Amino acid sequence: MVKHKHKILRADKAWRVANLALRGLTLAFALLLCACSETDADRSPAAVMAKNLGRPERLLIGLGTTDIRDIKAQKLSLDILDQYLVGVGKSSWPYWNSPRGDYIRIFTDQADSIGAVPMFTLYQMASNGDGNLSGLSDRTFMKEYWDNVTLLFIKLGQYDKPVIVNLEPDFWGYAQKESPNGDPTALAAWVSINPECADLPDNVAGIAACHLRSARKYAPRALLGFPVSDWGGRTPEDVTQFMKRLGADQADLIVFPSLDRDAGCFEQVPQPEGCERAGSGWYWDESNITSPNFRDYLGVVQSYHEAMNGLPVLWWQTPLGVPSDIPGGQPGQYRDNRARYFLTHPEELIAAGGVGVVFSAGKTGQTDITTDGGQFRILSRQYLDSPATLR
Repeated sequence: MVKHKHKILRADKAWRVANLALRGLTLAFALLLCACSETDADRSPAAVMAKNLGRPERLLIGLGTTDIRDIKAQKLSLDILDQYLVGVGKSSWPYWNSPRGDYIRIFTDQADSIGAVPMFTLYQMASNGDGNLSGLSDRTFMKEYWDNVTLLFIKLGQYDKPVIVNLEPDFWGYAQKESPNGDPTALAAWVSINPECADLPDNVAGIAACHLRSARKYAPRALLGFPVSDWGGRTPEDVTQFMKRLGADQADLIVFPSLDRDAGCFEQVPQPEGCERAGSGWYWDESNITSPNFRDYLGVVQSYHEAMNGLPVLWWQTPLGVPSDIPGGQPGQYRDNRARYFLTHPEELIAAGGVGVVFSAGKTGQTDITTDGGQFRILSRQYLDSPATLR
């Protein structure tokens, strides 16, 4: 009887010890979950985007329209690799390779080979010429347009990895100029001919909505951004209002073009082909004392970022020119200072809502990584040695 009692006491003690251990583990697990939840809640939209892309939570850097061989030769470390998709009809991007649309696989393979997230810049609306919106009312044109869009997102869905899509640079600015009273719902366009969007309105706002719907259906891992055309309205407020009415604040990010040419190309007299543009003040003051300067510019970007529900900002087509006190330059080596400023002041970009910068030119003859004297290679490595954390 005594032995039996001792067995009961030992069993009871073991049960209490086990119970206390289990309660301790449960408490530790609950605290861990709480800590993780708090960390997620504390992340900025930019940090969340970087995480969703599978990248470190720091300001991201990328290149566009750059030969993959040059990137590998310089042993560059990139987060993003960007490429244009252009055209409507038989000469458009789906027909560049066989089978139809295989270019998406080819380019994503290239991005994967250097450990970068692929980014596609969809530039189909300019097929009839820069600023020519006649295709919006052309049923044949728009049917081919939407066929390409659907194919793009189907291919990206098959890729099944994070990818960025930059939707129709410049088009929204031209559309704003043509929209009565700056209202995108008042400018007609064929949308409902796309079976995926049969219930959407046939106007420019419907185009934006259809892009979002197609991407969400076929490529849920794709992150979409509508590029800003700051010249589309009379004031920054006009542009913001138009883009919100468009539904751009329902996207995943803001694509903010920097300057699609080196500043020196516009300064050259006479202006070279492709750089014929009125205006002045292309080269900004890095000391932020005189105008135009970087601090004022970043203030405008931050205001737009805040108005668009705090969507993270990805700067795009940031020129690669090298700073110089002498205006102008020569083909392949025009002066600019945006690359230097952006890569040496990353905290300022983050404060304005930034998630990253993609460096590239919008026209041939501009500075690139093979003509910049090693500037991008050196500055990007220096930045990555001491990166700026997204917050």
